[in-house]
Amino acid sequence: MKGLLVAALAALLSSGAVAAAEVRPGVVYDLGGKFDKSFNEGVYNGAAQFSADHGVEFREFEVQNDSQRVQALRNFARRGQDPILAVGFQYASALEKVAPDFPETRFAIIDAVVDQPNVQSILFREHEGSFVVGIIAAMASEGGSIGFVGGMDVPLIRRFACGYLLGARHANPDIRVFQNMTGTTGAAWNDPVRGAELAKSQFDRGAEVVFQAAGSTGLGVLQAAADAGRLGIGVDSNQNHLHPGNMLTSMLKRVDVAAYEVFDSALRGEWEPGVRALGLEENGIGWALDEHNEALITPEMKAAADEAVRMIVAGELEVHDYVTEGECPAK
Repeated sequence: MKGLLVAALAALLSSGAVAAAEVRPGVVYDLGGKFDKSFNEGVYNGAAQFSADHGVEFREFEVQNDSQRVQALRNFARRGQDPILAVGFQYASALEKVAPDFPETRFAIIDAVVDQPNVQSILFREHEGSFVVGIIAAMASEGGSIGFVGGMDVPLIRRFACGYLLGARHANPDIRVFQNMTGTTGAAWNDPVRGAELAKSQFDRGAEVVFQAAGSTGLGVLQAAADAGRLGIGVDSNQNHLHPGNMLTSMLKRVDVAAYEVFDSALRGEWEPGVRALGLEENGIGWALDEHNEALITPEMKAAADEAVRMIVAGELEVHDYVTEGECPAK
């Protein structure tokens, strides 16, 4: 009996070692670089945590332009990376081309749906979190004006903008919300100078709080807010630490958790293709309250934010989704 138990344990350890050896994660980042302190860096943090927890190294690549996307995915697949995580919706067409050529390789993509049998598509309900920080922004504004700076002008970023506007109007029907998008190409994610300029123009019109959803461009927005003595709202990662005292909060999009789970589920033999949608209910979306911004968040703001979260999760409040439902009902 003892011999059988030893043999069984040895088999389990052996199978675990094989499973770990078969998982060779790869991450291909979006424009803006892995240390953008936002979207890409959130993914990097999740992958790095997985690596630290399980002793499984991951390979990574930072594209410099759109033309590198297909080749980056193809090179990783040829080298045996598996699963391969594509960071951002702009990888959708590239993955449509590459995934069928490597049917045994598992791929995942954030912010897009790629309907292939070896692809997991991970979506987030950003409008829910944007609604909540819109409430907080409106309540923090004494003069009744706030702003939003987006990166690339695409439906995904319009989803952030619409949710933010609706949340602000939920708290204050008379609030003014200035909106600017940085550009229409991938370069819009990596232009902090332009981000700062757009933020300054909103401050000149009276905005007291600005929410950015703009990748590295957003770092310029937040810097401009700090320089002007106004308040910024970060995105994706918790950016409260960047300018303590001038960061009202951050809208959390837990791409770190998504990245970790892509690799961890593969390691456990539980990875599945298909679509995953993460919002407030799944803790894939949230807002940040910590030592860097707690002095700025009044009990009334927290109570209003918490109530909005409760209502959205309970289905008592439905936030308009620009991507699936079209034009924002508020202007």
